[in-house]
Amino acid sequence: MNLAMFNTLRAIMEHGNFSAAADAVGCSPSAVSLQVKQMELFFGQPLFDRSTRIVVPTPLAKELGGAVGEFLGRIDALRARPTIAVAGKLRIGVITSMQSDVMPRALHRLRGLHPALEIRVAPLNDTDELLAELKAGRIDAALLVRPEAGGSSRLVWRDLHRQPFVLLAPRESAVATPRKLFEAHEWIGYDLSLPAGRQAARFVRALAPEARCTTELRSMDAIVAMVSLGMGITVVPQPRRPLLAAYSVREVALGHKAPSRRIACVWRKTDDGSRNIIALAEAFTEAFKTQ
Repeated sequence: MNLAMFNTLRAIMEHGNFSAAADAVGCSPSAVSLQVKQMELFFGQPLFDRSTRIVVPTPLAKELGGAVGEFLGRIDALRARPTIAVAGKLRIGVITSMQSDVMPRALHRLRGLHPALEIRVAPLNDTDELLAELKAGRIDAALLVRPEAGGSSRLVWRDLHRQPFVLLAPRESAVATPRKLFEAHEWIGYDLSLPAGRQAARFVRALAPEARCTTELRSMDAIVAMVSLGMGITVVPQPRRPLLAAYSVREVALGHKAPSRRIACVWRKTDDGSRNIIALAEAFTEAFKTQ
């Protein structure tokens, strides 16, 4: 038994199913199921009735949930005491698309709340590089795109934001639907070496198999600038608002089948519970709220 299991139990009680609880605590549904089985083995009886779509807690689970909630509340209160300082150095990595708006707001908040915490940002900018550095111990935490498969179980994941993909077209384009836009314009591709680029390309190929990619770029600023000049259209993760406002482009929603990606804060399991990392994750959480 450990604190992670208690957090998982509380999440299941709050959300009513293992899948939503997994998202809340930053692990896979199978990991949640395993933790529940371990708790049931420890207590010697079932904690949930799994025969329905919404798992139903047993009387023991309800009693345990109350005790766990009180216990975790006291632990959180102890962590929040100002006498327990958030201080020292924290090495982080942030993907390029989050460095211009989310990261500055998060670091501004950290400086105001925890002036003794020194942040070093690694000169890396894509998810694969950041994950490799994190696993190797060369950075302490990262803000990146969570892999579609869920991500390594060796790491702790906190999902912070679901970013939809959108279609960008020249503002003066009169065509209304995504399919018609691809018939009328060439396609400016997002770098296929990036997971988001491959995700966007799969969507475009399914929507408009005849679409012709004339240019492929990594820089979001360059892509938006080219669209504004009428050089083509693109499908990309939704750019930050100030960038869109600076160029003559319009954003076209892709409907309920639009792809999206999860932006997550991630760290090693061995650092789980670190007050410095908790402060960082909370700062990123608040930064997304003010987008």
